[in-house]
Amino acid sequence: MSEAAVRSERWFRAVWRWHFYAGVFCVPFILWLSVTGGIYLFKPQIEGWLYAPYSHVATPGTPMLAPEKIVAAGTAAVPGSVLHKYVLPEAPDDAVQLLVGAGADETRVWVHPQSGAVLKAVPEEDRFMRVVFRLHGELLAGKWGSALVEIAACWTIVMLLTGLFLWWPRGRRGKGLGGILWPRVKGGKRVFWRDMHAVTGLWISIGAVFLIASGLPWAKSWGDYLKQVRVVTGTAAVRQDWSAGSEADAKARADLDKGVRAMLDEHAEHKGMTMPHVVPTGPALDRVVDKAMTLGLAAPAEVSPPTKAGGRWLVQSQAEDRTRRVSVEIGDDGAVIGAQSYGDRHWIDRTVGFGVAVHEGAWLGLLNQLVNLLVLIGLVLLAISSVVLWWRRRPRGSLGAPAAKDPLKHSWALVGLTVLLGVLMPLFGFTLAIAAAFEAVARRLAPGLARWLGLRRPNISNL
Repeated sequence: MSEAAVRSERWFRAVWRWHFYAGVFCVPFILWLSVTGGIYLFKPQIEGWLYAPYSHVATPGTPMLAPEKIVAAGTAAVPGSVLHKYVLPEAPDDAVQLLVGAGADETRVWVHPQSGAVLKAVPEEDRFMRVVFRLHGELLAGKWGSALVEIAACWTIVMLLTGLFLWWPRGRRGKGLGGILWPRVKGGKRVFWRDMHAVTGLWISIGAVFLIASGLPWAKSWGDYLKQVRVVTGTAAVRQDWSAGSEADAKARADLDKGVRAMLDEHAEHKGMTMPHVVPTGPALDRVVDKAMTLGLAAPAEVSPPTKAGGRWLVQSQAEDRTRRVSVEIGDDGAVIGAQSYGDRHWIDRTVGFGVAVHEGAWLGLLNQLVNLLVLIGLVLLAISSVVLWWRRRPRGSLGAPAAKDPLKHSWALVGLTVLLGVLMPLFGFTLAIAAAFEAVARRLAPGLARWLGLRRPNISNL
């Protein structure tokens, strides 16, 4: 074998080895995130079915209650709560949804718009799609779960990129495109599963990398990293339009609650007893809601009360497609003071907003949902086929990682690419350093472990 061929073989094995490592760690997360993400993709349809009983509940010809009275009924259903958000009904005869809270705890209440009867009340974070959201992004484990998901996401990107390197055709002149663009079905099970893994990876890589990258702004570590970069570069947003994790969301709710309570009428306390009004002035709420209903904001649109003296009411579209979101500030008299649309935001916010909309399947409606679902199905197939390949060729007494071949001369291009990925994805760089150090220690101090990891001698055949 020529020197160039040996060098190529060593690089191939090195990349294959790290591809294997990435897969070992990522496969469980890929399956978990694909299933939970696939459910969350269809949030509009699922919530439309779950909350259908609270649509079109009003009786024609019967007058509607004023927003002030609707809010009074909603807050009475949750003792000690104050109004956090008034959700504008999508249809005039729908029940009115309120988000009422005490501290960081929020409850969503559905109020009949004519009778004021409370039709349903559920803690906001206990709603089915909110649970799915936290399962998907944080494994219900807060910042630590978010960190695990972020590490898995970063390594999945590495797994996909190294997989494309391994897929790249070598020495196949005259052998056709079978096994490159489509799987071969007549070469036996080993060839079929190898092709299924490689070809699936080819077709979904771009979509999968986009889905993963567009989800990183939600991650605690990467989201904080982006914030720091934006502060340094002077591009920080006044108000971020995406979640920064459950802890940050809880803090935002607590701050909102504190501000709303500070704005309560100073006459709310009488002889040591607290009798909180819902908002500083009920008529102001009525005027603001009436004005908000005329703005034509993409549903769902939420009205938030002022949180400081001289503050303004905030009306925000929370449309799933973030490119349609608009925020409007309104005074107590119902006059519009200012507005900000998607196009008015900094290009970083527009980019993240667009990425989130596509990530959630909201940009092009059902078509976007189905395309994303195909990518997720491809990721599941990729994970399952990798397990089948490993199981079929696993050797006895070792992990089955591709054997390392030394010496391996460094490549400045590879070093540069690795450093770049480490800068773009700090948790990847951190965990890569830990993995490399672990390998080095195992080589020197743990011969048995090194053999089990394939660091001492080849233990599986080449592709």
